[in-house]
Amino acid sequence: QVQLVESGGGLVQPGGSLRLSCAASGNIFSILAMGWYRQAPGNERDLVAAISTGDSTVYADSVKGRFTISRDTAQNTVYLQMSSLKPEDTAVYFCKVMGPGYENWGQGTQVTVSS
Repeated sequence: QVQLVESGGGLVQPGGSLRLSCAASGNIFSILAMGWYRQAPGNERDLVAAISTGDSTVYADSVKGRFTISRDTAQNTVYLQMSSLKPEDTAVYFCKVMGPGYENWGQGTQVTVSS
């Protein structure tokens, strides 16, 4: 199994930037992909971006061109660089790790975009 610790959320003004981090520990060699999801109050948890161990990426249409997912294999960390943030990006952001036969979630980090 793989454990996740997220960091980097907070309050930012519209148009601002934030970087989220997700550090993995445990059986990291089993990881196939990692991703970021978000959930606003009353909404489902939706995919924001994901990256595979082969560095293939996928993004939600709503964040394309504004968010970038990347990974640092030496640090076992995945990042979500968020720019041009909008109020509708406000949500709890969760990191997810996927491997053969398992998927684990982080505890979530709040991102609030407001003036």
